[in-house]
Amino acid sequence: MALKVERLKINYKTLEEFKKFKEYGIQELSMLEDLQANIIENDSNSPFYGIYFGNTLVARMSLYQRDARFDQYFAPPQNYLELWKLEVLPNYRNKGYGKMLVEFAKNYKLPIKTNPRVKSQGFWEKMGFNTVTYEMERDLGENPLVWYPEGVGEQKIS
Repeated sequence: MALKVERLKINYKTLEEFKKFKEYGIQELSMLEDLQANIIENDSNSPFYGIYFGNTLVARMSLYQRDARFDQYFAPPQNYLELWKLEVLPNYRNKGYGKMLVEFAKNYKLPIKTNPRVKSQGFWEKMGFNTVTYEMERDLGENPLVWYPEGVGEQKIS
């Protein structure tokens, strides 16, 4: 079976699929509220991507493009991606689905920022992400990790 990352449709079938993720107690990763907001806005350009195994959504993430005007992470300042809420259902972990999602994001050839959840630091490091120099005002208690494509480095805030 050829697995691929695909943009998720914003509809109630997808909403039902997302409920499976929330049932595993990962509140902070639940996209349910995001999806409901997008349904209300009738946003056809979904920021949600996932991998189906058969008819089951087994892995998902949200991917947002941020404008260079707001870039406080990368040098030179530029458009970048913010990767959120990467999650793989427990029975499908350690099979490469998370890696597939991250590689999909890297194919945009833009820098990527993410905020890892607890105990996921090792995964992100294997995927080539680095810790940024902590900046109190910018990071507000988060510990962002970033991935730099060729020719991009860390922005120094003075």
